[in-house]
Amino acid sequence: MTIIGLLLLLFTMRKSLLLCLTAGLFLISCKKDSYIGGSNALLTFSSDSVYFDTVFASARSITQQVRVFNPNDQKLRISDISLMGGKNSPFILNINGSPGPSAADLTLDANDSLYLFISVFISPNAQPNAFILEDSIRIRCNGAERFIKLSAWGQNAHFLNNQVIQGNITWNNDLPYVISGSLRVDSISTLTIQPGCRVYFHANAPLLVDGTLRVQGEAADSLRVYFNGDRLDEPYASFPDAWPGIYFSESSLNNVLEYAILLNGYQSLVAEGPSINASPKLRLNQCIINNSLDAGVYGIQSSIDATNCLISNCGKNIVIATGGTYHFIQCTVASFSTPVLLHQQPLLTVSDAGTVGSQFVTEDLQAIFTNCIFWGDTGISDEALISRQGNGAFQVLFDHAILKQQNYPANIDSMSLFLNTDPLFLKTDNRLGLYDFHLQAGSPALAQGKDLGIGVDLDGFARQPGNQDLGCYERQ
Repeated sequence: MTIIGLLLLLFTMRKSLLLCLTAGLFLISCKKDSYIGGSNALLTFSSDSVYFDTVFASARSITQQVRVFNPNDQKLRISDISLMGGKNSPFILNINGSPGPSAADLTLDANDSLYLFISVFISPNAQPNAFILEDSIRIRCNGAERFIKLSAWGQNAHFLNNQVIQGNITWNNDLPYVISGSLRVDSISTLTIQPGCRVYFHANAPLLVDGTLRVQGEAADSLRVYFNGDRLDEPYASFPDAWPGIYFSESSLNNVLEYAILLNGYQSLVAEGPSINASPKLRLNQCIINNSLDAGVYGIQSSIDATNCLISNCGKNIVIATGGTYHFIQCTVASFSTPVLLHQQPLLTVSDAGTVGSQFVTEDLQAIFTNCIFWGDTGISDEALISRQGNGAFQVLFDHAILKQQNYPANIDSMSLFLNTDPLFLKTDNRLGLYDFHLQAGSPALAQGKDLGIGVDLDGFARQPGNQDLGCYERQ
């Protein structure tokens, strides 16, 4: 074959290849521009159900989303997407950025998707007790119907916005209490909270006590009094700093919390200023303070007595500043790095110094820890930081206690203090965030405490006579 003939052959082959490629691209383009038909056309969802946990009446929920996929290599025509309850549904539907409750004649490109955004709003006129709400989203495509189930656990409540308690007021457990703005107990007033009450706070809503707070929980789980943020849906239900905390001012007096559980606060309990009478400003009996972002218990030149309390997994479990008078008896103070909060600060910080405004001051200090456990995971080697900066009276005493401490703490007195002795809690699973601070069989904390005549533990179970177990739980 001559060179000219070879060139003509190559030109012809190239032209044929280009024609084939052009035809192929044209066919592919036509296919993608066409609509797939038939009821068997694939349409998939990221979820076929949406659940909202504990939404209070008159408060809108978080927004959840479901993604609707067209996995086909052709366009898909969706006849309509409809919230079955329509405008009367407690559920609110937004379809790809457009408000519902329905949309029609939607085109979903090949291998593309759209979003459904769902939230809940429950009328304050809804039934008074806990209830379940249900609805569904219908998606019709090529004559076939698909459904996404919606459900919500709803609850009515007493709603208080920037409320001031005046006089002697008692709350019962008929409905939860939801606080927004703030709740203040006036200086000559008493708020009594009865067994089984649940109190929930917006993120910016503290409880401010200028007068007296009396929490009268009982040992049964259903009769304990709970304080928590009002976001009970996951993952927010386990986040610290969900609400500010309870603050006892300088004028506050005779406060008693029994069988109270405080969860997810910023500074869950703050007592400021010395007691103005012979009783402590704050008594804590059989209380649990857990997952506070900053401090679980914070005393500022104040007076706190705590018995059978668990203070766990807080940024700083106990902070004592500017002196004061404190007695912690049969308490377990423990922190581990959870999935939402790392253990990076000592469990216990005690100082006779602090600032008042811009002025540095020191005050007399007495802090006694009897039959207590202070233990954390590997993040901190010395779990007690004791600082003396003034010349006044100063006593920090660990009396029959376990303390995780590599270096013997300065400025303390001790009797029967066990350093770096693992108390062997029942469960401390950082990966799953599961913790049980009861004591294992064989724990070195068993029968190592003084007999203080305290008849029960945090569970309300009887303590054994004689040498009792250290910490808030008596092994049964």
